[in-house]
Amino acid sequence: MNGYEDLETALEYNFKHKSLLKQALTHSSITGNIEENYERLEFLGDRVLGLAVAEMLYKEFKNEPEGSLSQRHTALVCKETVAEVSRRLGIDKKVRIATEDIRENDNVLCDVGEAIIGAIFLESGANEAFAYVHKHWEKQLHKAILPPKDDKTALQEMSHIKGLEMPVYEVIKREGSEHEPIFHIAVRLGSNWEEIGMGKSKKLAEQDAAHKMLEKIRSLPSHGK
Repeated sequence: MNGYEDLETALEYNFKHKSLLKQALTHSSITGNIEENYERLEFLGDRVLGLAVAEMLYKEFKNEPEGSLSQRHTALVCKETVAEVSRRLGIDKKVRIATEDIRENDNVLCDVGEAIIGAIFLESGANEAFAYVHKHWEKQLHKAILPPKDDKTALQEMSHIKGLEMPVYEVIKREGSEHEPIFHIAVRLGSNWEEIGMGKSKKLAEQDAAHKMLEKIRSLPSHGK
């Protein structure tokens, strides 16, 4: 496989099995074959990331109780953080997708970021995978203590601040197989505001729609101003 040398430089990890990196970068819109797309690797990488971050926090914050460590952990493994790391490493530019409109989707970038961790774990074991996480999550370690609000909660609060109607969600389309569905969900604020999100579950699609709506209404003046 050619064309991934610059990505491997950014990752600071060279894959011995280039097909494994290719699989980790391949979205299901390219192929539904579970041996060729990233979904199983993402499942594995999600667990490895969680344990690696837990170890980092345990060693770094020696005097903090379990509750504080849990809050830090949630913030470091959440969709937004993993997507941020993926962008910083240039993973977003290398994702293999059928349509460009999902390249910047946080859900996708989180999944691919976790799939790469899973691929490193499979190829080189826990020590290498943990080293990768420690290296690339170190910048995030002291950034946030509290987990960010999810987009649905943030949208509800923002709608109230802006004097808009409360968000209403509706499934408008479902595609894909029974085992690998893709949901398209609309969020509406009254009759004038609508955005559509997509995801592998209703929850993810709702969060995606809420995120898009937040981006649209944040610049509006607050209610009463």
